[in-house]
Amino acid sequence: MIRSIITGTGSALPTRRVSNAELAETVDTTDEWIVERTGIRFRHIAGPDETTATLAADACRAALGAAGRSAQDIDLIVLATATPDQTFPASATKVQAMLGIDDCVAFDVAAVCSGFLYALQVADSMIRAGAYHRALVIGAETFSRILDWEDRTTCVLFGDGAGAIVLEGEEGTGERGILATKLHADGRHNELLYVDGGPSTTGTVGKVRMKGREVFRHAVVNLASVMGESLALAGLTSDDVDWVVPHQANARILDATARKLGLAPEKVVVTVDQHANTSAASVPLALDTAVRDGRIKPGQLIVLEAMGGGFTWGAAVVRL
Repeated sequence: MIRSIITGTGSALPTRRVSNAELAETVDTTDEWIVERTGIRFRHIAGPDETTATLAADACRAALGAAGRSAQDIDLIVLATATPDQTFPASATKVQAMLGIDDCVAFDVAAVCSGFLYALQVADSMIRAGAYHRALVIGAETFSRILDWEDRTTCVLFGDGAGAIVLEGEEGTGERGILATKLHADGRHNELLYVDGGPSTTGTVGKVRMKGREVFRHAVVNLASVMGESLALAGLTSDDVDWVVPHQANARILDATARKLGLAPEKVVVTVDQHANTSAASVPLALDTAVRDGRIKPGQLIVLEAMGGGFTWGAAVVRL
């Protein structure tokens, strides 16, 4: 039996770091208002020479270094993003070229904030099937490019960044690797979180629109539910979990979800205060942060979970 294991993590953030106080100089808001409602204190904004693909490539280089692999070892790239460099081709192919890989399968996945979980299951399935052996699974975004900077209810929430993992196939029946994944989608809620543009509708990129209160309610219910589903698939319970690495959307959502699950707050990795909501990048970015600072250790059981526009949501149970 082939099982997919994570052998390296990496992340990248734009050079420019913007505090709430700095943002308040141009947006009708305050540091106190943002922190109280979201827990966010900083976000990173991509510069003119930084794109989704360049951030993704930097995160991949870090992940490859942590895994002790070279770019030429990779035969699959799956990039989750809602903010590609171009309508086409896939930004994954740009990452491939930046890494100097002559030929490998490379494509994008679009599931917004849940994108990394979707990309993870796609890559995991392809590796388990024996079609590919070693993958880069990436979440990368430049959400600053689709924000309405006059809408203080949304522009304060998001930032840019990228996270990546190296996922490898390993023969055997050991406990390491991706143990279970559960994904969902419900397109009836499109109007609650969406971008008001697109190539086949307006011919424009559009801006992010969100009904925050309704999204909050759905997020708490769906995230708690899907975590339970994924653990059940793995034959485990919340008592077995060492760490939850959730989508970093809002500190209040993270707190409410932990309470609903009966999880101790100290088991939840929280990084939203430092980089805001980076959509598909937030789960791998938070995972890399916790691996590199020593909180997450080899052998521990981790649950990754996220919910985003669509609605889409999902969770994965992983033993490092």
